[in-house]
Amino acid sequence: MANAEKKTSAIGGGFGNISEPKKKTYWKKGADKVPGSMRPVYSAKYGPEEIAAQTRLRDHTSTKSKKKNKDPFTEFDQKMDDAWDVNEDEINTFAHSNQAVQESGRQQIVIQHEIQNERVHDTEQNVTDITNSKSPVTSQTSIGSNDVTINEPRPTSPIRMSSKPVAEVELTRQHKFGLLLAGPNTDLEELRKLSWKGIPKHVRPMTWKILLGYLPANIDRRDSTLERKREEYFSFIEQYYHTRTEPLNEDMFRQIHIDIPRTNPLIPLFQQALVQEIFERILYIWAIRHPASGYVQGINDLVTPFFVVFLSEFLGDNVKSIESYDVKQLDPGKLRVIEADTFWCMSKLLDGIQDNYTFAQPGIQKKVKQLENLIKRINAHLQKHLEHNLVEYLQFSYRWMNNLLMRELPLNCTIRVWDTYMSEPDGFAEFHLYVCAAFLQRFSKEILEQKDFQGILLLLQNLPTSKWGENEIGLLLAEAYSLKYVFSGAQNHLTRSK
Repeated sequence: MANAEKKTSAIGGGFGNISEPKKKTYWKKGADKVPGSMRPVYSAKYGPEEIAAQTRLRDHTSTKSKKKNKDPFTEFDQKMDDAWDVNEDEINTFAHSNQAVQESGRQQIVIQHEIQNERVHDTEQNVTDITNSKSPVTSQTSIGSNDVTINEPRPTSPIRMSSKPVAEVELTRQHKFGLLLAGPNTDLEELRKLSWKGIPKHVRPMTWKILLGYLPANIDRRDSTLERKREEYFSFIEQYYHTRTEPLNEDMFRQIHIDIPRTNPLIPLFQQALVQEIFERILYIWAIRHPASGYVQGINDLVTPFFVVFLSEFLGDNVKSIESYDVKQLDPGKLRVIEADTFWCMSKLLDGIQDNYTFAQPGIQKKVKQLENLIKRINAHLQKHLEHNLVEYLQFSYRWMNNLLMRELPLNCTIRVWDTYMSEPDGFAEFHLYVCAAFLQRFSKEILEQKDFQGILLLLQNLPTSKWGENEIGLLLAEAYSLKYVFSGAQNHLTRSK
């Protein structure tokens, strides 16, 4: 023990010298015991004499550069400065390694850029640069009454417009879809990416069936699947349709029979007796097979987009306006195919939003509340205006959720929106919420101009969208995408208010 003390004292004012007077420090037990402090370690390579010489040299250097009134943290920092020293070889090695990593990263960026250009070579600029939206969603989103700003980088919307002629772009996109659908196994992820920006009408029927899960991705199984499912549907007709006159079901069928003529009353196609009979069968069979909800008003609207899209598969470019086409001119066998496919695809859609139509419609009530909480954060001024005039969200947005905005948009716009819904995960449930928020935002200026309850509600129930087309829908979906980008991962913003 004595020898150890002599050995320590033989080393000058070096590392951990116990004779050095203690100084004020941030550390409770003195600077000589701070975490990471270095102590003499003797070995065959470094003997006591060499360590003592290095210690004296270090103390001599630090004494020259020592300043008066040095704070304890600076003193601690100097004691630790050699812990970060690296020699020249290490620096050169690190520099070469860093340069190699950067070069590899640049090569990866170039490759990814080339792939991206190949995928979207027909797109030149974001749809948000086409025209000035009245209520654009910026990267700085005001949240709540405290105006907290989220400085998120603005997401690149999947919607883009090309500087090429529309016909050329349409042909290019149709060719891409054709190659994808004709493959032995369709890449569903790639199909969704292509579909987000809209599906060419010639490939829309097949694409919808695949995206909804009605048809398999494997091309060899599609024909047999179609044949089996169509036969199954008409077996349901034989099994259940005659029960519509039974006391247990007659009230439900009567309601279906009343609602069918109200479905898009201004479109001649849906006022034809033959088409209405098809809709009655589809809705009644679905209701019988889903007793938890049965038939609910609003489901009748969801039949029409499928019927029009699948009808277009047999008409092609022969009919200028499909909305006025006389279905009696079509072969009855083709009508049966359209009816069965419409039933199954509508069933697939409703499977994802069935809580909208069960008792008390909890799905719709939840989405209406989420819409209100979302508007509070993105447009507090509009929210206060609605509250001041005693306008409740349920009074106008119930229909938006129940009918998926079908009564607010022209049929061709609804079909375009559904292209995107089918390419989004849970699009008819989750993404529809952001579309409704963007839709309300779009008319915020007009709403704020209305000064009373009656004016606001009349506007919201008769929004001027009859002339809307691809550009307006593109902007709406781009704004909805931006909202989803900001809020989708923060569900607290949608479930409660501060």
